[in-house]
Amino acid sequence: DTTTLPEHLEGFESHYGKQSESIVADAGYGSEQNYELMEGQGITAFVKYNYFHMEQKRKDKQDPFSVQNLYYNQQEDFYVCPAGQKLSFIGHATRVSANGYTAQVSCYQARRCEGCPMRSGCHKAKGDRLIEVNHRLNQLKDKARERLLSEEGMYHRSKRPIEVEAVFGQMKSNNRFTRFTMKGLEKVAVEFGLMAIAHNLRKWAKKWKDKAF
Repeated sequence: DTTTLPEHLEGFESHYGKQSESIVADAGYGSEQNYELMEGQGITAFVKYNYFHMEQKRKDKQDPFSVQNLYYNQQEDFYVCPAGQKLSFIGHATRVSANGYTAQVSCYQARRCEGCPMRSGCHKAKGDRLIEVNHRLNQLKDKARERLLSEEGMYHRSKRPIEVEAVFGQMKSNNRFTRFTMKGLEKVAVEFGLMAIAHNLRKWAKKWKDKAF
C-alpha cells in the first residue's frame, strides 16, 4: 500500500480537478515519503503508521529497551541505555524503499555491552548494541500521532473502518473474492466492476426486504 498513495493522489486530482484537503488512511500508507508528499501539498493527513496502536499499549510504553523509550540528548546527539551507557552517534546511512525513495538514518552505538547484566533483555546481536534512528520520520510521526489522537482524528478513525473495512470483509471473506481470476487491467477492471455491482445489489435487496417488513 505504501507505494500506491502518490498514484492515488494523482488519479484523484486528474479525475476531479482538485485535491483532497484531508486524507484518512490506515498504517499501510504511513511512510516518510507519503507524509512528506501530503505535507508538501497542504493535505491534512490522518494517516496511521506501523506500531501506532502498539505504542499506545502499556507494555510497549514500559519497555525500557525499546529505541523510542531510550533517553535522547538532542543537544549533544546521543542516547542512553537502561544500564546508563551512552550510545554515541557514529554516522549517517541511507535506506532506499521499494519504489526508490531515499531516507537518511542516524546510527548510534554503545561501546561496553560485554558483561552487562541487562544485555539479555536489551539485544541479541553480537558485539555492542547498534541502533538506527530516522529523526525526520519521527518528527512526521509525532505530527501524525497528535492528529490521530485529537477529537477530529478520533472521529475519522471511527468512521474509516465502518465505511471501508466492512466492504472489504464482505467481498473478501463472506463472498470469498480473494483473488482475480482474469489477467490484464481491462479484464480485472470488468471483474471487479461485476463484484461491486453484485455487492450493491445485495445491499439494495436487503434494504427493500427490510422495508417490506
